[in-house]
Amino acid sequence: MMLENMRFERFTQDSRVVFFTGAGISAESGIATFRDPDGHWSKYDPMKLASQAGFREDPELVLGWYADRREAIHKAKPNAAHISISKFQKLFRHSVVITQNVDGLHERAGNRSIYELHGNIHRHKCNSCGKYIELNDMNMRILNRCECGGSIRPDVVWFGESLALETINGAFNAAQNCDLMFTIGTSTQIYPAAQLPFEAQKNGAFVIEINPEATSFSAQADISLRDKAGSILPKIYEEINAQLN
Repeated sequence: MMLENMRFERFTQDSRVVFFTGAGISAESGIATFRDPDGHWSKYDPMKLASQAGFREDPELVLGWYADRREAIHKAKPNAAHISISKFQKLFRHSVVITQNVDGLHERAGNRSIYELHGNIHRHKCNSCGKYIELNDMNMRILNRCECGGSIRPDVVWFGESLALETINGAFNAAQNCDLMFTIGTSTQIYPAAQLPFEAQKNGAFVIEINPEATSFSAQADISLRDKAGSILPKIYEEINAQLN
């Protein structure tokens, strides 16, 4: 579908908008994904690096790997898609970001009201009591202890762990009550997050998918665009902005 054929008169600046993002939006900033053929899990054993068992077996291996990822992420910059979301959020008063990414690029781009479903690689917490802990760069590669005696780990969701209840509940509430959802750079394969666009549409939202490859949601999306978000999202913003102003 061509952009000039899209009509958005049904929306106003008071419409409730959700931006649901996955690894694809970060890949455009040069951040390696996990499940692609050349992604992280094709090179490393995920159970050694992203599980409680792996952390217990070799905590410094795990912490070193996350420190390396963190350094790579620091070198990356938000791309045109992240910046466009910030522009959209100035246009739509009631908008949130729901992301499966842990890299913090949404926040760096100035996006607001962000639900980080899988945590944030730049934060640390106690593996026992859950308290958030500040660590300097020198200490991030070694095992540190909380005052309760628990091990300090990256604040990301590992295999076998549940998503934070408050975060996932907030995300589902936003999806079920939005008027417009953009699903951007996500394969819609990992549940429960993958259910969000289906929930949005079931409750009456207009859903636009942006992804270079077809997904399990593509056939159901109101509009499904095969392109990179950094290329297409700025154009959609200009089109919606022109129609609303």
